[in-house]
Amino acid sequence: MSRSPGEGVVIGGGIIGTLCAYYLTRSGWKITVVDRGTFGQGTSSGNCGLVCPSHVLPLAEPGVIGKTFKALFAKNSPFSIKPRLDPSLWSWLLNFARRCNERNMIDAAGAIQPLLESSLHEYKEMVGSDGIACEWETRGLLFPYKMKEMLDAYDATDHLLTKSFHCHAKKLNGEELVELEPALKLGLAGGWYYDDDAHLRPDRLMASLRSRLEGQGVRFLEHCEFQKFSSESGSARSIVTSHGEITADSFVVAAGALTPMLNQHLGAKIPIQPGKGYSLTMPRPAISPSIPLIFPETRVAVTPFQSGYRLGSTMEFAGYDSTIRKERLQLLKDGATPYLQEPYCDPVEQEWYGWRPMTYDSLPIIDRSPILNNVWIAAGHNMLGLSMAPATGKLIAELWEGAPTHINPTPYRVSRF
Repeated sequence: MSRSPGEGVVIGGGIIGTLCAYYLTRSGWKITVVDRGTFGQGTSSGNCGLVCPSHVLPLAEPGVIGKTFKALFAKNSPFSIKPRLDPSLWSWLLNFARRCNERNMIDAAGAIQPLLESSLHEYKEMVGSDGIACEWETRGLLFPYKMKEMLDAYDATDHLLTKSFHCHAKKLNGEELVELEPALKLGLAGGWYYDDDAHLRPDRLMASLRSRLEGQGVRFLEHCEFQKFSSESGSARSIVTSHGEITADSFVVAAGALTPMLNQHLGAKIPIQPGKGYSLTMPRPAISPSIPLIFPETRVAVTPFQSGYRLGSTMEFAGYDSTIRKERLQLLKDGATPYLQEPYCDPVEQEWYGWRPMTYDSLPIIDRSPILNNVWIAAGHNMLGLSMAPATGKLIAELWEGAPTHINPTPYRVSRF
């Protein structure tokens, strides 16, 4: 049964919550967005801005456990786990390990791809028809390699993605690689190029979305901490916050990596671990790439924005640690140096970290609360929040209204955990 638009509250002012507000507002809902911090300043602001339908495969792949275990003991590894007695972390790691097989990988990829493809389409509509300003560019995504054996090892992955998901990359030799992207150093083995991917500048996107939504009557409450739902007969009537009580007809929790802190309120056990990533933002070097790059051998990403330049990546399971470790930032520079003529420049304008909301099956939760029939959850987008956000917001709006959904929501149900 479809529902008439009323008043709604979005808990979380990141990219997922903001695009939930965007699509709900388009459907006629009067929306308030509340955030415990500053709007758009979490993981949504400092990421590398990649919109990548090429990223179909989940993190849990066959053989990844051995590689990860080896990386833990490697000097300057981009992956690290802070040793601690944390049952939720070790449960997460065990469940992740159980999914490192081909069957689970293919199943997860089949659920990831619809969100990615729908989001790419929606971004094009937002930028083209709705005038959202975010330095949008469709230059693809390039994976350069130093070692030929690693370049060739990707043949099997490309075959799988082409056969099962119609997602094909162009393989380039060393000369073709530098011809496509002259900012790279000579002597690299080659690369793989996905020409359908795009990129944008995340902070510009968030600012433009806020301006548009405020013009449509959306209210943003910053430094407003959620405390609890006030409910009756299985429905939430309001939320109690540090700014007081807010009454609404429906609610969505889009709190990213902080969502597990609300498990008791949601009546669910959401197994999200914060995967800490870092980035450095600076002006574009004199010899700057024009195509976004990911270096698979060092796990560093490079994004040349129209108005700047960003190095990002690493994965650190350190709980909700809010410190910036300088050695992790140095890994970003070191990881780009073997590949680019000018990998970075001064001044560094921003040193940043963010907590990615990591689920062990690489799929988000987009579903109704098990105990409150008008509260929805949109969280757990792993490293692809920006790439999945429009499809998530559109799906939430459809589910709120009881309308037919543009993609099948079943894989994202909370009951799978």
